[in-house]
Amino acid sequence: MLALASLSGAADAEWARSGAEYADLALLGGVALDADSRAAARKLVARGREEFLTADPLSFVESQLSALDDAPVRAGVNVRSATLDPIREAAAVCADHGAILEINAHCRQDELCAVGCGETLLRDTARLATYVSAASDAGATVSVKMRTEVSGVDLPATAHAVADAGADAVHVDAMDSEPVIADVAAASDAYLLANNGVRDRETAWEYLAYGADGVSVGRPSDDPAVLERVARAVDDWKRRGQDGDHRDGVVPG
Repeated sequence: MLALASLSGAADAEWARSGAEYADLALLGGVALDADSRAAARKLVARGREEFLTADPLSFVESQLSALDDAPVRAGVNVRSATLDPIREAAAVCADHGAILEINAHCRQDELCAVGCGETLLRDTARLATYVSAASDAGATVSVKMRTEVSGVDLPATAHAVADAGADAVHVDAMDSEPVIADVAAASDAYLLANNGVRDRETAWEYLAYGADGVSVGRPSDDPAVLERVARAVDDWKRRGQDGDHRDGVVPG
């Protein structure tokens, strides 16, 4: 499986359609849902980052998913929230469209961490599991985006905990710790997407060999040449049967 990973302020329906020829899944966003996360996002914009800051984030999610209802790629939305109710509401919207709700426990920007999003959420396994349960109970297929190299976080244990809470997938930014993908794969039955530096056959196959079920492309997700190389690599891996007992296809749900 090849996914297009969310890019702050850039990953919208048009972006998803542009990569649909190559990808199985396109994760829009990230979208700040509640007052605290949106205040943090405004601070990020003030220092030059791109963010989706529409008047009504849930309506934005609805409109973006509606625009992809007939697209040849499955959609998902990466969301941030310092509070629980917006997670539940966004998950219901995703469920209506057969889309994936991806909880962002990944961002490391100080402004987001200060309000309890991103890495702060990753460090609080109990609260993260509550988010997952709420989204799952709302009927959505749930993914959790997380990263390696976060002090105090046992990533395989966290992946196991969120899977127990109802996560269908974990989306791991491996940073410079690629072998941890093998540990996460061993710790959890959730579908495992691996991210970071995926550009070609060599980088895709490294993650697949560690036990990832699929890979995602981040920054070069708008580059057809990169997407074509990675898509071909994923297809070749499947044909050679080197994924052993790992799950094939797309994220269930």
